[in-house]
Amino acid sequence: MVSTSPNAAGASSPAPAMKPSSAQLTTTKTTVEFRAALIAMAFIAAIPLFVSNAYWLGVLIVSMYFAILAGGWNLLAGYTGQFSLAPAAFAMIGAYTTGLLATYFAVPPLLGIPAAIVVAGVIGLALGRAVMRLNGPYLALTTLSFAEIMRLVISNSIDITRGDLGLSVPGMINNRIVWYYFFLGVLVALLVGFYLLLRSKAGLFLQAIRDDEVAARRAGVDVVFWKTAAFALSAASAGFAGALYAHFAELVTPELGLIGQTGLIVSMTVIGGIGTLAGPIIAAFIVYVISEWLRDVGGYQLIVFAALVVIFARFFREGLWGLAKSGYKKFSAKRGTST
Repeated sequence: MVSTSPNAAGASSPAPAMKPSSAQLTTTKTTVEFRAALIAMAFIAAIPLFVSNAYWLGVLIVSMYFAILAGGWNLLAGYTGQFSLAPAAFAMIGAYTTGLLATYFAVPPLLGIPAAIVVAGVIGLALGRAVMRLNGPYLALTTLSFAEIMRLVISNSIDITRGDLGLSVPGMINNRIVWYYFFLGVLVALLVGFYLLLRSKAGLFLQAIRDDEVAARRAGVDVVFWKTAAFALSAASAGFAGALYAHFAELVTPELGLIGQTGLIVSMTVIGGIGTLAGPIIAAFIVYVISEWLRDVGGYQLIVFAALVVIFARFFREGLWGLAKSGYKKFSAKRGTST
């Protein structure tokens, strides 16, 4: 008796379509966001061809400073689920580290900046271990207290830091255009670093902790290690940004660590799209430029951005990135139906 089975006849039956895993979907999403961020960086690189005003070039450079801070804070809050209110404090620590080393020990910026990264990262590691068991408002309040303590210590150490008078820091580059592309290069390098991290197993571990810490621990993820590592990386990137800003502005004050600065960083991240690679970095430029523009019409920055954070957190959870993505899908759907 001859079998009528396709396999018996030598033909292979078509394999069932495999659904992509959550890891594959996450990797694809991250890649799309990374490419969008690179396209945005290309546009930003061309701006000095059309804008020569020193003031607005300075505004864009400071926007890149905030973009680095927003990207680092997003790694901690958006991808690991640890809502810290100390990113501005770590930028202040980085700025004062390189500034104090230059002032008292004549350490050049090329050594002071790496030292600032290490100091901020080590303090972030210690803070991460200290708040390991805290979540939600307890974590936020603890990191806020840490930030205020650091700011007050620096502000009151007048004999060392000169307090609110500010500490003079030696410059590193005299040309504003060179500063512009230097900051841009650092921002792109950090963007690439975050992208490679998020595509790796480490990035999947961080997102697993964010989604369900208990389930991640049961799956074998070393939650303690990865949460403290995220704190250290976020703090180190903030310290890096603060050190660069110190040598750009040639003056650092305790105002770098004000809670208002952290509020601006949080606003950029939420408006851009928390937990997305491109959103916070792109939104940093939009938010800071608008902030400077509002400074000329009455200084309503905090009111405007607080309202925007509430609106985006309530109605547009993926921020500007989510709006752009949904708009692109609708456009593609219309284009497909028309053809």
